[in-house]
Amino acid sequence: MRALKRIGRTAAASLLALSALAAAPLTATAATDEDGEEDGLNQIIDPNQQQGEGQVVIDAGHLDFGPTLNTGEWRLQIHDDSGSPSYWRMPEDVVMQVSDAALLEVPDDEAYSFMGVEPGAQVHVVPQTQHPDVVWTGWNTQEPGVMEQVDLGVTMSLVGFEGPGEMTLFLQSGNFGAPEVLYSTQEALPQQSWIEVNTHTHANWVFTEPGIYLVEMQLEADLRDGTHVVAHDTLRFSVGDGTNPEEAFDAQLDEAAIVDADTAEAADGGQNDAAQPEGSVPGVVWIVAIVIGAALVLGVVIVVIANVRMRRKVRRARERKAAEKDADAESEHDGKDAE
Repeated sequence: MRALKRIGRTAAASLLALSALAAAPLTATAATDEDGEEDGLNQIIDPNQQQGEGQVVIDAGHLDFGPTLNTGEWRLQIHDDSGSPSYWRMPEDVVMQVSDAALLEVPDDEAYSFMGVEPGAQVHVVPQTQHPDVVWTGWNTQEPGVMEQVDLGVTMSLVGFEGPGEMTLFLQSGNFGAPEVLYSTQEALPQQSWIEVNTHTHANWVFTEPGIYLVEMQLEADLRDGTHVVAHDTLRFSVGDGTNPEEAFDAQLDEAAIVDADTAEAADGGQNDAAQPEGSVPGVVWIVAIVIGAALVLGVVIVVIANVRMRRKVRRARERKAAEKDADAESEHDGKDAE
């Protein structure tokens, strides 16, 4: 038997209604360095944060995954803030146990049909707002080396998945705000989001069935010295009280199930800005053609991962940054001429 350190929940499991989540959502936004408004999202990570050792099961408390440069190379690591002191940990050493305290009932509301389960069904939800008896998983781009060396931000991609059910990751902002789906395993992979430097975000993770889930995330960025860096690793979730979290340590995602994030570029490479409305949310565009013949229905579904908005945002930010550098250089040149 493997010796494990268990961190987190000791309270009994509780049953909540998902409608309560919809009624009182909390906006997940980029964290600020000090005195921000989002309680629980503001954090500054110690540049001397220690590396944790040994395997841990975390069933309550706060943790984030994100890019790091503290080991001397670009890595995806987990920032374990569930106890004191905090640690950076390698993903293979961490299992996030989602207990039955995370069980919620899917509301009878079309807004939540993206979950792919019937209203009234129970699903496990790692919530956007912290629940004391449920692991609180988010992501950040706040490791000091990342903040110092990354140019603008990070592309975060879901590139692989394995589990007994489906997983959906969504945000819900403001009072009664509509859900915004970030990632869904019901759609084709890869799926991408753009994360600015110094961002700390939590969202709702929905798991439709108990069991072991392996979630492969990729983090990609350009450093200020021009270096392009890419890393991916597996997040391990043990969902449900009846699931043995130790099994997740041994579980491995089939390499064949991991897709190349560059295929997202190919999927919508032929689109221009006009193909994606300015106010639309990056997601999946379904084009359905149904031809009905003699007792024959032919359905053709084309799935496109739309991340045009994301790339447009990055391009504009880089153009603005280049223009500022040119302006500074010209100002310096004019100053020398004046002398």
